Amino acid sequence: MRVFQHIAKVTIIGAATALLAASYAAAEQGGGRYWTPTTTNRTADYQHVSEKVQRVHISRKATTHKRERSPLDANARLPSNAKSHNLILQVNTNDPAAMNLALNNAVNVAQYYKDLGEKVKIEVVTFGPGLHMLRDDTSPVKARLEEMALSTPEVSFKACGNTQEKMHKAENKDIPIVRQAEVVKSGVVRVMELQEKGWSYVKP
Repeated sequence: MRVFQHIAKVTIIGAATALLAASYAAAEQGGGRYWTPTTTNRTADYQHVSEKVQRVHISRKATTHKRERSPLDANARLPSNAKSHNLILQVNTNDPAAMNLALNNAVNVAQYYKDLGEKVKIEVVTFGPGLHMLRDDTSPVKARLEEMALSTPEVSFKACGNTQEKMHKAENKDIPIVRQAEVVKSGVVRVMELQEKGWSYVKP
């Protein structure tokens, strides 16, 4: 009886083993479609999420870089050379009103183009009796000249050397010129030369 029971157990175990072996063999022949651990699927999911996060990070970085460059691109589109303007103002009379009018015009023109963001140069040329405007000992607008030298550097002043020499002979003394002005050989020639270069000319 015991021998019979032992034989039955061995037979059952062998049959189970054969059945399992046949199952795996069939799965391999069917292209390996048998169950695999779920950890593999989770790893793939983690990799997929990681790739999406990296793509979002790269996209945000590119957008930030683009935004940082946009001001530079805007500046690059600005014209490299702003429009320039040049004006001559002539003073040839010893009249304080005419001198102040010339200075008023100079300040107004300079401010006008400053507001537009455009360049401007203004030159006040004096000769004849108008040289008194730039004489250090007789100028009625000396204080304004000193003020404008600081506030309106776009305006420069030229004193006629020929007139200075004539006054020196007539008065038998040196004719001092304010430090804000420059002496040129001839005031009239200076006006002509600037006009030939395209400067606009105005006589107050």
